[in-house]
Amino acid sequence: MDKLKVGILGATGTVGQRFVQLLEDHPWFEVAYLAASERSAGKRYGDACAWKLPTPMPERVRSLVVQEPKPGAFDGPLVFSGLTGDVAGPVEEEFAKADYGVVSNASSHRMDPDVPLLIPEINPDHLQLIKAQQEKRGWKGFIVTNPNCSTIALCLALAPLEREFGVEKVWVSTMQAVSGAGYPGVPSLDILGNLIPYIPKEEQKIEEETRKIFGHFAQNANAIEPHPMGISAQTTRVPVLEGHTETVFVKLREEAPLDEIKRSLREFKALPQELGLPSTPECPVVVREEPDRPQPRLDAEMERGMVTVVGRVRPCPLTSVKFVLLEHNTIRGAAGAALLNAELLKAQGYLQ
Repeated sequence: MDKLKVGILGATGTVGQRFVQLLEDHPWFEVAYLAASERSAGKRYGDACAWKLPTPMPERVRSLVVQEPKPGAFDGPLVFSGLTGDVAGPVEEEFAKADYGVVSNASSHRMDPDVPLLIPEINPDHLQLIKAQQEKRGWKGFIVTNPNCSTIALCLALAPLEREFGVEKVWVSTMQAVSGAGYPGVPSLDILGNLIPYIPKEEQKIEEETRKIFGHFAQNANAIEPHPMGISAQTTRVPVLEGHTETVFVKLREEAPLDEIKRSLREFKALPQELGLPSTPECPVVVREEPDRPQPRLDAEMERGMVTVVGRVRPCPLTSVKFVLLEHNTIRGAAGAALLNAELLKAQGYLQ
């Protein structure tokens, strides 16, 4: 089939570069438009972008001229937003008003009542909010967001437990890679040989976003009723380049043997696997049995970085179960999550 032309907003940044990398040779999408700030606009992408990924910059985009993030520069149906949260909101709205679908990694619209906060394995039915969004805002385009990187990792591990046993309470503590702060990120004198037990707004994002993601879509109200689970988060920045690690404690509504909990994690599959979406892994949760795994350096790129890796699954004397999880924060936690969202939108007829 003919590929759909897509654009990338914030194309020179950390997440924007991941979009460029992941879209190279994609079977459904082709990059036709790259946008960034005024200081980059007018330059070739190869000159404007300080490429930081270990794979080479794709040759096809190297000569594309970077433009300002304004609608009308190309005729495709979709833009990916890698913009930072402080500028993304109004820019994304302008593109939606101009009939584009906007698939965003930014935080600006995640908690808007009419915007889907999407993880395709968990809440594809929340895409029904698009119709309400269009009617309320009077535009033909739409905005769909993916969650915070740490939220995605946690929710993928909780999803099979919620499906089979129900989740009542969650306690989570994160050890987040410096790449999650963008480039140049955390100053080296702050993070080397150190950790920083505070990431602005991160704990609130995990707590609020998780309840929205697992919430019930109330069709009569065109709204999401948040999940009643209790959740408490503590976030920390650590001197790791790629890969967010989380220690998680879960109180289940229905108690279950440990082998059944592991089975539910290991066998979890959902709509993306049924549809065979190009970016989806065979199983979104990988369970490791070794006592010292997962580790960021060894496991962050499992399954092309598109899975949550879970290890040390064991009983907890205070809750039902505890475990450690790992996610590649700039792939499944950011650009890869948005790409999978776009694939679901295409598969379900939202992109023409």
